[in-house]
Amino acid sequence: MIYNGIKKIDLHMHTTISDGTNTLSEILAAVKDFNIDIFSVTDHDSILGGIEMPKFLMENDPKFIRGVEFSCRDNEGKYHILGYGYDPDDDGLLKVVNKGHSFRLEKVAARLKYLKEEFGFEFSKEDIEELMAKENPGKPHIGNMMVKYGYAPSRDIAIKEYINKKKFKNVFIKPEEAIEGILSGGGIPILAHPIYGSGEELILGDEMEERLKKLMGFGIQGVEAFYSGFTEKMKLEMLNLAEKYNLFVTAGSDYHGKNKLVVLGDNNLDDIKEGPKGLYDFLDKVSCVNP
Repeated sequence: MIYNGIKKIDLHMHTTISDGTNTLSEILAAVKDFNIDIFSVTDHDSILGGIEMPKFLMENDPKFIRGVEFSCRDNEGKYHILGYGYDPDDDGLLKVVNKGHSFRLEKVAARLKYLKEEFGFEFSKEDIEELMAKENPGKPHIGNMMVKYGYAPSRDIAIKEYINKKKFKNVFIKPEEAIEGILSGGGIPILAHPIYGSGEELILGDEMEERLKKLMGFGIQGVEAFYSGFTEKMKLEMLNLAEKYNLFVTAGSDYHGKNKLVVLGDNNLDDIKEGPKGLYDFLDKVSCVNP
């Protein structure tokens, strides 16, 4: 039981590999500062953090679980699918990772072209090359560039009022593809912050249950019921659904460093002793790099 003596966990955080502001070494230092006992790096569409973090771990460091977060969509909306404890060398998993990366590069290039044609926003060749060289460039990176050039007063406004106006069809990973890839790598697929849909949409009640049942048909195994942005009512709804369908439960802050007003370890689960059976079952099942 890897949760013996464990009090605090955070299984959802992002680094500079995707859209966070902390490097892997900085994340590890912060995890220690916040007395987190088990953690996972879940960068968007990338398993690089899962591969590289073990190189920083020393004896008696917090337990580390390899993670990833796939940004998915289908005709019914958006989904973020977390994957834990996978084999980073699995071909099925790498196929999904590579597809997600190629989609990101395609969308970044299209967004830059759109911003230039629609609004006259131009960026230096050096800044564009630096952007495209990132492991997983995305809307936050473009938004930060727009703020740097004075095209928008903040990254959030840049995304909402300009970047999001560029729409895409069929340039996304489907949730079933992400789930299949995670399972192929021996990992555990979890629905991230389940109640949050596209934009400011909230998915509750029967709609949430039907969505979850659909994903269960694809192989989803759990839900992130403890989450920084959830109210008590949201948390209880997801815990009830997890109990009803015998699903795993996870807890994550969705920490992005300075890119979000979220504190590391803030997931509405102050002590693991408060956790439900689904959380203990998950921790019994998942593989740690440093058991």
